[in-house]
Formats: sequence, C-alpha cells, structure tokens
Amino acid sequence: MIDSNLLKKKQVVVTGGATGIGFAIANLFAQNGAKVAIGSRRELAIAEAVKTAGNHLIGHTLDVATRASVESFFEWVAENLGQVDILVNAAGVNIRDRSINSMEPDQWDQVMAINATGAYNCIYSVLPQMRTRKNGMIINISSVAGKRAIALGGVAYSASKFAMSALGTCVSNEVCTENIRVTNVYPGEVDTPILEQRPTPVTDEHRQKMLLPEDIAQVVVGLACLPERVHVPEIVIKPVNQQYY
Repeated sequence: MIDSNLLKKKQVVVTGGATGIGFAIANLFAQNGAKVAIGSRRELAIAEAVKTAGNHLIGHTLDVATRASVESFFEWVAENLGQVDILVNAAGVNIRDRSINSMEPDQWDQVMAINATGAYNCIYSVLPQMRTRKNGMIINISSVAGKRAIALGGVAYSASKFAMSALGTCVSNEVCTENIRVTNVYPGEVDTPILEQRPTPVTDEHRQKMLLPEDIAQVVVGLACLPERVHVPEIVIKPVNQQYY
C-alpha cells in the first residue's frame, strides 16, 4: 500500500529516470508527495519527463558510467533536493548484438559500465550519508536476466545484471545493521523503449502480454512504504502468462 503521508517526508533520486521504468517510478513517487530528482544522459528527455510529471520532479544530466558526472550530479542533488533517503538505480542499456559471436568488446564495456559500474558509482556516492544517518533505502532495477542467464537478454546484459544483483546483495549484507535496506528488483519483460534494441522486432501481440513500467513502479513505491523493520532483499515481477524462464 502506498502511504502518501510517509512519502511526503522522503527525498528520492532515480537514475535513468527520464524514460521507461525509471520515469514511471519517479513519477509515482512524485505524484504521492515525495521530492524527486531524476538523472539521464539526455537533456531533452529530462525536459519532457518534467513536463509530463507536471513539474512535480526535477532533473539533471547524468552519465552513471562516468564518475565525474556522478559526482557532479549528486552535488547538484545536495544543493537542490537535500539528503537522499531513497536511491533507485534504474539506468540501463542493452545492445542488438547479444551473442558473444556477434558482439564487439567495446559493446561489452558499454553495457557493463552503465548497468553494473553505474549502479556502483551511484551507491558509492549516496551510501556515506545514509550510514551517517543510519537510515536509507537503495533499490536496484535488475532483470530476470540477472537471476537466470538467458539468450533473450544476451551475454553482456545478463552478466551486467548478475553483477548488479551481487553488488546489491553484498552491500545489503554489509549495511543491514545500520538500518539501510537494499532491494534487487527483477522484472520480466516490460514494454519500454529498450525493446528497440531487440535483435528481432517485437510484435504488438507480444507487447500486449508484457508488464508495463507502471506495474514495476507500484511495487517499488510500495516497498518504500513498508515499515523500516521490514526488508525485502529481492523480488521477481513477471507477466502472469509467461513462464519464469
């Protein structure tokens, strides 16, 4: 259940927050009273997201794979939002060439840098303040490809999401006694712009069977409203009519 009274006291950062799952999460937090900042590499996408949300959130450019960009972004967050109570790592990317035979080494580097190192960079930036306060929440938007290596996700994407999942679990075990909760979220197929990177175009019939970004947002915002004594380490969300791989 979403508790707007609780969320009005929270400051939230969502990376990859201008489109797809990230925007759905940021928008739902904002619509329920939280103060929300989003990060994205594209200024135009940020402007459109802010407009769509009715100016209930703020945004700034962010390249999670570049530490200087991450540092600059969180300095901006501190000045314009304040402390970070909840960090949602939703920035992610995939490529069309998904087999090891077809992909190039620089494509591997790109996917790992954004999906895995990007999550690390952002956690590294916000964790010290959470540890000082002994309070905070980090939610990693991984993928079912981060629990079960599948050809649909591909070599680089699956490896990067496994890395993100391990990162979340290890950090969680390290800071759980400091009242900091880390949750890995594993969505199945979701109808988002990342589908444009599928090797084979997705049919309209297939899309209709997928989850929507708003479905993931409901779960994530609901997790943030649980009592602080409750920790959900991981959660899988999949379409009802699709197998769990």
